Amino acid sequence: DKQSAQRGYQVYKEVCASCHSMKLFSFRDLAGIGFSDAEIKEIAKEYKYPDLDDTGEVIERDGKPNDKFKSPYPNDHAAAAANGGATPPDLSLIIKARENGANYVDSILTGYEDAPAGHEIPAGKYYNPYFPGGVIAMPHPLNEGQVTYQDGTKATVEQMSKDLVNFLQFAAE
Repeated sequence: DKQSAQRGYQVYKEVCASCHSMKLFSFRDLAGIGFSDAEIKEIAKEYKYPDLDDTGEVIERDGKPNDKFKSPYPNDHAAAAANGGATPPDLSLIIKARENGANYVDSILTGYEDAPAGHEIPAGKYYNPYFPGGVIAMPHPLNEGQVTYQDGTKATVEQMSKDLVNFLQFAAE
């Protein structure tokens, strides 16, 4: 479902990319879900990458279709420091990296709830019964209407989760 995967890319870009990398995914890979070459070039240009000019001086250049998605942090230590000691996992292969991948990711995204009585949740952590141990460092990532889909689809938590999982499934393949 290319429409859903495109919406999922939008959710990744607007919500997830501020914490999660996709180090194995190139902008040109977006062609597989229906983005045109021109659209891909415009998307890539939104990012800056270090490079060298003809004299060997370090410069920043616009992204190109063959560049990998830009990580939100310079390294894992910076990622952990910005996220209460937990490094957000790279999402490039997350669907294949977790047992029952697509269902697991959808459950994590939609499964936040109040902790049951007696279940201690440390400060800065959250309860999600689908995460091993039930305590997760990631705050609830999706809220109703959080993105405005370009195609007019209503952005419910369930819809955004489905679309994001479709995009991540495509990326993992």
